[in-house]
Amino acid sequence: MDSPAPLPSPLKLSERITCVPVVHGSGDCALAVRKWLLENPCDCLAVELPDSFKENVLEAVGELPNPSLVLQRFVPSFGTTWAPDQADGDGDEDEPSSDAWSYVPIDPCQPTIMALRVALGEHWRIEFCDLETNAFEPVAAVMPDPYALRTVSIERFATAILPSIPPPFQSQHVDRIAYMAWRLRELERQHEHIVVICSILNWPWLREAYFEQDEPPEQDATEAPATYAVNPNSLIFLFGELPYITGLYEQARVQLEDDDNLSIDGVKQLLLSARSSYLQDLGRRARRITPLLLRQCLKYIRNLTVLHRRMTPDLFTIATSSQQILGDQYAVHAIETARNYPFYDDMGYPTATLGIDQLRLPDGETVSVVSRLPGQPVSWRSLQIKRRPQKDETEQWKTQWNPYSQCSWPPEDDLIESFRTRVIDRAKALIGADLARSEKFSTSFKDGIDIRETLRHWYDGDIHVKVMPPSVGTLDCAVMLFDTPADPRDYPWRTTWFAEHKEESTLAFYATDFQEELVGPGIALATYGGAMFLFPPVAISDIWRDPRLDFANSLEERIIGAACFHSRQRQIALLSPSPPTALWRKIAKRFGKQFVHLPLGQFNSAMVQQLRMVHVLNGQQVRSYAEHFIRKA
Repeated sequence: MDSPAPLPSPLKLSERITCVPVVHGSGDCALAVRKWLLENPCDCLAVELPDSFKENVLEAVGELPNPSLVLQRFVPSFGTTWAPDQADGDGDEDEPSSDAWSYVPIDPCQPTIMALRVALGEHWRIEFCDLETNAFEPVAAVMPDPYALRTVSIERFATAILPSIPPPFQSQHVDRIAYMAWRLRELERQHEHIVVICSILNWPWLREAYFEQDEPPEQDATEAPATYAVNPNSLIFLFGELPYITGLYEQARVQLEDDDNLSIDGVKQLLLSARSSYLQDLGRRARRITPLLLRQCLKYIRNLTVLHRRMTPDLFTIATSSQQILGDQYAVHAIETARNYPFYDDMGYPTATLGIDQLRLPDGETVSVVSRLPGQPVSWRSLQIKRRPQKDETEQWKTQWNPYSQCSWPPEDDLIESFRTRVIDRAKALIGADLARSEKFSTSFKDGIDIRETLRHWYDGDIHVKVMPPSVGTLDCAVMLFDTPADPRDYPWRTTWFAEHKEESTLAFYATDFQEELVGPGIALATYGGAMFLFPPVAISDIWRDPRLDFANSLEERIIGAACFHSRQRQIALLSPSPPTALWRKIAKRFGKQFVHLPLGQFNSAMVQQLRMVHVLNGQQVRSYAEHFIRKA
């Protein structure tokens, strides 16, 4: 009994023509196309681009990984007649312009561009078989995430989407499909095996038009296209994937490495690269980005991506997750890293700048543009995050700074005062712990069972309980040393600030030079190295000019000497990374004081780094708008 004949592939239009449907702008789809073409070689590759683009596109593809675009100018028609019921040109500005210029993005992650690279490498014949159109009308629709192509074949992926593909309703779309079908029938007479790369939205209707065998529609008169380099700051509008992920694909291609999982593993590398630039930029002010925090960020990205019904995250998802888990500063570095593309050399082309459906030409003219390889519809969303100022902005702010007017930012005052209260309370608890005692249990557990004493007297069967006496006395001074030993060259700004109201302390500190980092007009940023707090606030002379403290030889000694000199209590709370040195204790003994030491490591490092940041405002009037420029670490 003969076995049944195998079913024909749904991708085959005829014995000589195979159609490979693709999702434009997808790196995963581009990899699937490359794999399919290498496994199924042909003698002619056809792509759905007009023949007028052929020379420029193939030349630009040869320049990869340097990105570019091939732009075709819209030719205005002067034969249009006016009708009384015709709407004028001052309608809704949100409607797409019919006179938009069209361009082909030379993007390494475009499946069509990937197919052209393979064909050039294998020396196949290449044909551009789309209709010449003056005013190109792009066709796009929401598709499933092409990440599924890692485990599903192109044939199964396209077949699964087939029921949801709408028929063409634009007259130009119908004409394009009819023309491509006619061109394929012409090519079929010359080649044995033709592979056509087309949009997944055109695939079923191209098959239908191929069998109808209609006459080809007329083509529009068009101008010759031109090739432009793209401003590196606007590559995110050119690429279908993030520029950083696209760069990883190209690095893997150059180094002959595996690139199958880069759409996901690339996100991890992006976060690690952003961490490196974040730590390099902020230095000691940076919070610790631990593997646990990165894991939480990746988990947040995954959950947010699933909520959006996707398998791979977009830039908004990555930025939102970074902001929520690691703060504004890290999120800014993550966005800047995602926009970074490592391959960019001068190719001699004029440079254009892309935007959202717009392009600025080298002469400054701005035109509306549409892509001839449109990916899935993109929604642009706003993220409440403060950007980093440009260099020219900071230079302008420096010239406008008034050196005779300074004040703090109230939200930071509240945070540091709250932390001072916490340090004082913990120091009081330590003082009380020194007076704690243990006694046998009689009628009350008092402050809890003393396990140590109970085990020590296990032989007599008695239970011992703790007795914690109430805290007595007060502490009016706290010293916080965040960086010891402190280099005076790192902390040139030393001053004393007085309380604006009774809830604030008298504050003396040393910090980095705030004029080196301006974050807004009249807003600068410094980092505490050490500080002294007196509460309730008292009027004191500037400790950095007080001759009575000239015995100090370091910044720490002067802060400690001032605390011992101005404190009215016997004990002083001291927060520092290491215990007080013999010299510090000698200074305290000189004034009849004692330190209650609290190790800095007992407090959350991220919180401490946030508290060390102090924003300096150039006058109280700046407080009205400072929150729009101040970023959290």
